[in-house]
Amino acid sequence: MNLKYINPLLEATINVLTTMAMVEVSRGKPSIKVGTKPLGDITGLIELAGADAQGSLAISFSEAAILEITEKMLGEKIDTIDNSIIDLVGEVTNMITGDAKRTYSEQGIEFDLTIPSVQLGREQDLVHSVAGKPIVVPLSVASGEFYIEFCFS
Repeated sequence: MNLKYINPLLEATINVLTTMAMVEVSRGKPSIKVGTKPLGDITGLIELAGADAQGSLAISFSEAAILEITEKMLGEKIDTIDNSIIDLVGEVTNMITGDAKRTYSEQGIEFDLTIPSVQLGREQDLVHSVAGKPIVVPLSVASGEFYIEFCFS
């Protein structure tokens, strides 16, 4: 997998969360994902469609991590995943890919983005729009972990 596709999304994820939620994000070691289930309790998924490459991004939050991020972004404490958090995950997914799209454009890579979908729970398969094995990067904030997955063809 080409890092020119992965790095803008990874950098955008950290940038959006540190800027918008004012959280410190720690990054783990990338690996090839094993299995098809989401690694978190709530997941945003978006497709990237370009002339030279197709891809998708999934960002999957543990409940503890998304509750902390939500509190920091919205300024209110929420105790369980509700509709406002579902909306926030979709918006964060959108902001990340929007930020990455700017970087891609500066590199001469153009992608069209779809509307993000949000999947609740860990039971259903997480289906990327392209064939291949996703790369997963574990990340964390003070209260818990979350994961970003990239899959490009």
